[in-house]
Amino acid sequence: MSASLIRLMNWLSPVFPTGGFAYSGGLEQASRDGTVTDETALGDWLAALIAHGTIRNDLVLLAAAWNAQGRTEPLDDLAATATALCGSEQRHLETVAQGAAFAQALASWPEAEQISCPKDTPLPVIVGAACAASHIELTDALSGFLQAFVSSQLQAAIRLSVIGQNGAARLLARLEPQIAEAASSAATSTLDDLGSCTFMADIAALEHETLDGRLFRS
Repeated sequence: MSASLIRLMNWLSPVFPTGGFAYSGGLEQASRDGTVTDETALGDWLAALIAHGTIRNDLVLLAAAWNAQGRTEPLDDLAATATALCGSEQRHLETVAQGAAFAQALASWPEAEQISCPKDTPLPVIVGAACAASHIELTDALSGFLQAFVSSQLQAAIRLSVIGQNGAARLLARLEPQIAEAASSAATSTLDDLGSCTFMADIAALEHETLDGRLFRS
């Protein structure tokens, strides 16, 4: 295994101190509403997010950051674009807080000195820049980032009692081809490809802001 792949796995590991365990991206609200209550519904929910949701935009942004870092271009405008795409207060909190935590933890690696990001840079932008600085292949970075997102969603679903661990394993296997396809598509994307249309997920993220007795911050 290459050193760059080990580094990517470290950065996207659940133990990396980004606090991803604290966020569900609206899944908690969807579970409470009865929209996502079993393995089939969760699989459809995740498939829709990968194809048309905010995570698709995150992949486009990560690719743009990877390319910009490779050309030593400033990331300020890209970070501002990523921030502007946040459709709710909690979505903004999720991506900015995790981006800041990632940047802080990244200080343990020499790549941190090569990256110049503004304060509150969203997660996909700082991850894309870090992967470029570490010479991690773009498709690997995109695949790893998306797989980490899916795993985080599945972990949230387990905590919400939507599925068990065996169900999560089945969904990981089911979604592998779509993850690979989405990463490959994003590798050749531009900012003109930004856009999402998962309205139920966006509404769930908005409604979660007033959910009583919630487990997650989003």
